[in-house]
Amino acid sequence: MDGPLLMKVRAAFPAEQSFIPNLTTLSLEVSSYLRASLSDNSRKAYRSDLDQFLGWGGTVPASPELIAAYLAAHAEHHAPATLARRLVSIGKAHTARGLQSPTGSALVRATLRGIRHTHGSAQRQVAPAIKEDVLAMVAGLVGVKGIRDRAMLMVGFAGAFRRSELVSLTVADIEMAKQGMVVQLRRSKTDQEGRGRKVAIPFARGAVCPVQALQQWLELAGITEGPLFRAVNRHGVISDAALTPQTVASVVKERAQAVGLDSTKYAGHSLRSGLVTSAAQLGVSSWKIRAQTGHKSDAMLARYIRDANIFVDNAAGAVL
Repeated sequence: MDGPLLMKVRAAFPAEQSFIPNLTTLSLEVSSYLRASLSDNSRKAYRSDLDQFLGWGGTVPASPELIAAYLAAHAEHHAPATLARRLVSIGKAHTARGLQSPTGSALVRATLRGIRHTHGSAQRQVAPAIKEDVLAMVAGLVGVKGIRDRAMLMVGFAGAFRRSELVSLTVADIEMAKQGMVVQLRRSKTDQEGRGRKVAIPFARGAVCPVQALQQWLELAGITEGPLFRAVNRHGVISDAALTPQTVASVVKERAQAVGLDSTKYAGHSLRSGLVTSAAQLGVSSWKIRAQTGHKSDAMLARYIRDANIFVDNAAGAVL
């Protein structure tokens, strides 16, 4: 689909209406609640996936044959997990308009299954930034940006936060306690209804403490309300706006490279997976780890814990 035609399609289906049925015919109150049913990030992700499908030449509505052809055309260039996510977006674009989704058809499912068998279905996993890595990353950081980065990396690791969760934190979300601080996480990827949960971050026994690092940053920046982590320009001027999730990933990569790690293997999620991996290596129970991360089941933690304990009671180790 060429540029002008794609623009016409986008104009016909604005971002707010692409995945919400009959928005223009509903009351303002109902419309506002429907918009709130999807997070901004979810809407952007769905919009991006749908744009990609339409740009290739897809249509809404689409036939199972068209969807299967789309999958086949992208099988060699995209991971099966990426294609599966795009199917979800395409399906939502149909059901939101009262149309039957073609993505659940036997043809589409078989095509995706064949792609997985042919090209593999393993998802790319970023390297975990374990405790020793994080301590190396924050060592020697100075200046306004350095102090911010140290606080952000330490809090992100200790709280096992996703990057979107980390940049959403505000001063009002922090409550100091005798043992450390309690972070009120108001919303997360798996908590779209905003029930929230509390995450405890204790004072560290070592020289580098996430609680003290955050206190130092807030005092230096003079932040008493609003976002915790903010942009800092090259002159050390601190913005009023919160950092973006992409900045968290950039800082992790930057610091990984600075300490001799392969930065291409690290991302924002490395902090979260690093806490899980470090805790598993120390024998912390899975339910305690889940209490920190917010994972709903042990199955979600399995790959981190399996990798962390890969040398524990290793069969080859018992033989060699």
